[in-house]
Amino acid sequence: MTMEMKDSGSVVLTAYHPHSPARIPGMEQSFVQDIPPGHSPTSRKSLPRCRRINRMLSNESAPPPAFSRSNSQASMDSTSMEDFWCEVESIKESREDGSEEATLLEFKPADEGELEAEWLQDVGLSTLISGAEEEDGQALLSTLTRTQAAAVQKRYNTYTQTLRKKNKHTVRDVRDIFGTSDSSPTFETVPVSPVPSNGIQLPGQKPVWKSVSSNSCLDCGIDKGSSSITEELSYEVSFSESITVLPKPQEWPKNQRFKKEDSALPKFIVRKSRFGLTEVGDLSPEDMKKIRYLSLIELTAFYDALGVELKRNRSERVRGRENGLFGVPLTVLLENDQKKVPGIKVPLIFQKLLLKLEETGLETEGILRVPGSASRVKNLHQELEAKFYEDTFDWDQVRNNDAAGLLKMFIRELPSPLFTVEYLPAFIMLVEKISKIKLQLQALHLLIMLLPEANRDTAKAFLQFLKKVVANEGKNKMNLWNVSMIVAPNLFIYKGKRANQQEMQAATTTAHIVRLLIRYQDILWTVPSFLISQVRKMNEAAMNNSKRQLMFDKGVRKLLRRKTMERERPERSEGAVTFPPYLQTDIPEGVIRVYAPLHSKVSMAIQLNSQTKAKDILARFHCENSRGSSQNMRGQIQSLHEIGGNIGQHCLDPDAYMLDVYRANPQAEWVIKPKAS
Repeated sequence: MTMEMKDSGSVVLTAYHPHSPARIPGMEQSFVQDIPPGHSPTSRKSLPRCRRINRMLSNESAPPPAFSRSNSQASMDSTSMEDFWCEVESIKESREDGSEEATLLEFKPADEGELEAEWLQDVGLSTLISGAEEEDGQALLSTLTRTQAAAVQKRYNTYTQTLRKKNKHTVRDVRDIFGTSDSSPTFETVPVSPVPSNGIQLPGQKPVWKSVSSNSCLDCGIDKGSSSITEELSYEVSFSESITVLPKPQEWPKNQRFKKEDSALPKFIVRKSRFGLTEVGDLSPEDMKKIRYLSLIELTAFYDALGVELKRNRSERVRGRENGLFGVPLTVLLENDQKKVPGIKVPLIFQKLLLKLEETGLETEGILRVPGSASRVKNLHQELEAKFYEDTFDWDQVRNNDAAGLLKMFIRELPSPLFTVEYLPAFIMLVEKISKIKLQLQALHLLIMLLPEANRDTAKAFLQFLKKVVANEGKNKMNLWNVSMIVAPNLFIYKGKRANQQEMQAATTTAHIVRLLIRYQDILWTVPSFLISQVRKMNEAAMNNSKRQLMFDKGVRKLLRRKTMERERPERSEGAVTFPPYLQTDIPEGVIRVYAPLHSKVSMAIQLNSQTKAKDILARFHCENSRGSSQNMRGQIQSLHEIGGNIGQHCLDPDAYMLDVYRANPQAEWVIKPKAS
């Protein structure tokens, strides 16, 4: 059974904007429902609250969802649709009884040019607005591909044209930024030919792929033995540069069909190159900040290449609670929790709720779908606020369905949505306007890279839990589509947002997004290698700029000293050259010195060859130090890290070929230490 979505025009998550109309023409017949004879949405005894859906909807200007048949549309499973609306009703009731605060997120209409200015700031190019000459902005611009540079130029052109209309001040011409001299700008951009994962294209060297084996690729999709199509994803070339054939926009709704069966989703693999794969936690915070800059530029270029407008919300900051558990911003909650557990990345209360459900609730029938008692959940909420940090809360008293209700309440009560207000429209548009699952997944991948660290780590923990729920479908009766339909309104319908016809439009759209997040999460937490390559180039450009500035500063100081010194002082002999420290080493080419502070043998020089992997170096250290390792090291998972040079810090894939990594970053240091959790 499939379902199809008609073209609704330029659909935005207007429910997140108080100035938006309550309904959009063309939406009324967007979704249809197939109801067997003699059956109605109110017939399910397990969820009596569904009987009040029509009453709830009657409070809005939009009519209740119309259920009918259409030859041009495929019907959607009635039970799944009922689950979605019952979850919406449950959310509404929890707010009406006072257990949740219904604080609206305020939105300000953006003036002309303001969105472009914010975009330039968000991608790390605020210098284009201020007119200052900063090295970071120059380094970023020097790494852009053709499509990325075009995306930056388009936004900067719009911004400058707006400023000229307002006659505020003189702005820099786009040709000064991109180094062009005529009216038809061309770009000095990085080549778009494939580059090695996590590295830089070496002269005359082509990317080398590993032969397929059981652990040579990242495998996401359906179970083995299924007839689903297998596709390979490439991280070597930017997604926007890979788009060659663009379907006409009016053709997309006709082909836009969702199949709720899990087997309908394709199977994707990401083949490991000789540089291995990199997860989001494998890079330093400084480099991940640059990944976010580049991801927004690439996402914009990707949408431009598809002919889709990248919409974003502009919201005012809502100040949440400074203490407590529910309704506290993730960053504030983590700051408070890190005083108790240093280095923690996911809020303690969220971890505890997940642990409770994983220990006792994964096999509970209807978990997440069947609501707990509203009064019990309210009382547990209040008791947790009072006793959680005192370690006096009795978790044995919490029933599984009540724990699931608290988990969903935590997500809904966040002052800002888990997937951020700004880019929720972009999540919707990737389904509304992009028909191919592969392209949807690439857009979703970039959106995940854009998330703030606290949001990303919390979302990762949540999605890992949902994957475990789906894995126990045989006992809990919750398949991937069921879980997605229940979770979607908790992630995409938040404080102050009420059910109306637009939620009917978004029901299966948001459920499909959640389904992609759950099914392909292993891919989504992997950093695309073309972004890492650009970060390396950024760091190299910044280092070169710093060296030039340092040479200039030394020259100025030397000149000032010479003005005050006697002219008879002998000059230094010409031709004297001082080599940088990394060139003064006596380590020959192809040999690296690896440091292992926690081992008894803390240093070892290793000759690399074309087959040396990171795990081979780890094995050698383990063998040499098997008897003399410190107690602190035992039981910890050790990883080889690349530090310095053109990367901040990079935890290497055990399957990475070290000679390739060494050639990409010959100035790096190599350290064995525990991987950051």
